Amino acid sequence: MNNLSDEQTIFALASGVGKAGIAVFRISGPSATDALRALSKKELPEPRRATRVQLLEPKTKDILDYGLAVYFPGPASFTGEDVIELHVHGGRAVIAGITDALVKLDDVRLAEAGEFTRRAFENGKLDLTAAEGLADLVNSETAAQRQQAQRQLQGDLGLIYDDWRDRLLKAIALFEAEIDFSDEDLPLDLHEQVAEQIGEITNEISAHLDDSGHGQILRHGLYITIIGPPNAGKSSLLNRLSQRDVAIVSETAGTTRDVIEVHLELEGYPVIIADTAGLRDVHDEIESEGVRRAEERAHQADLKLAVFDGAKWPDKDPHTRALIDDSALVVVNKSDLLDKIDFDYLAISAETGDGFDILLERLKKEVEERCHLSASPALTRTRHRSALENCLENLKRFPDAPESELKAEDLRLAARALGRITGRVDVEEILDIIFKEFCIGK
Repeated sequence: MNNLSDEQTIFALASGVGKAGIAVFRISGPSATDALRALSKKELPEPRRATRVQLLEPKTKDILDYGLAVYFPGPASFTGEDVIELHVHGGRAVIAGITDALVKLDDVRLAEAGEFTRRAFENGKLDLTAAEGLADLVNSETAAQRQQAQRQLQGDLGLIYDDWRDRLLKAIALFEAEIDFSDEDLPLDLHEQVAEQIGEITNEISAHLDDSGHGQILRHGLYITIIGPPNAGKSSLLNRLSQRDVAIVSETAGTTRDVIEVHLELEGYPVIIADTAGLRDVHDEIESEGVRRAEERAHQADLKLAVFDGAKWPDKDPHTRALIDDSALVVVNKSDLLDKIDFDYLAISAETGDGFDILLERLKKEVEERCHLSASPALTRTRHRSALENCLENLKRFPDAPESELKAEDLRLAARALGRITGRVDVEEILDIIFKEFCIGK
């Protein structure tokens, strides 16, 4: 990705690709206003006011379209640079014509993925956590994902990390004062003051990390694996949950040999439900691989639906029983064949729907408990967790350091780890990782 120092102006289609009523082009950089003048043959419109313009091919003067232009002068714009937005008709020919005209202008080029947001970061318009929140907002599919992304985009998460970092820097300053001005009359309880502050920060970060992964689960979706013996009705249950035929249903054992995944929304929360091969002792090479994958997905799952065959109840398949733990819900299918029903399991009929409402309510409750939005912004990325764990490691080493210089160094390393999350340090090596997630035009 190019650095801002090249002073090039970038543009991209910021709206979706394909035919639409309206398409939006975004242009950012020192030549953005010149680009609008070249296409409209008029002076700039009033800032932040949509103005009707006729867009022309600069050389041939052919009319490309009639649309609206909006001028956002820097630094009070999304990127911090001069920004032009062109709102035009969304036909493919119009989009192609305007793209071709912009490419031919001097010092104007197509933007790379995430480049607008990267410029916003490099110009101090938002920190890295807010940039990641924007990426999550663009990719959000459920109401809860949208709410979490909006909170991060607004800077709530970055404020927490910056507060910890600022408090650490103040503690470092006290140690630096002791090291550099040891002959001066410094407070006698300096070490006690710092130790108390570091203890508070350590506890706060530990509590933040101890979140059961709620934020990351919400961002990616809760993973639910359906496990059970052959012919227990796993595929029928998946079809009923997804409200469409996504899995082949057959009385032939071993029909499902690979993992079938469906993305759903429950109570505004994202879930991925996986149907797996029937668990049993097999000698067929392909089916054996299916069983291995089923067991692997069961171990990876946030929640398991252990489905048993009601025609064979209370006999429990040993392979399935071995995978039942605190993250499993026991479901007995073919409830019409059960001799008696108790409250130790959920009795349903995937074929008729009997008991399905109760199962769905239980699923919604389990999903909400694992994905709920907490009062405080949650961790959303492995990158954040890794940096916080590194920070905590240095803070825990701090009390045992024998010299003030070593204590100060532990605090510096901890502060640096926090700075890597928000971008308050030199983070060039992680920028490409973050911004490559963005679509073109963002």
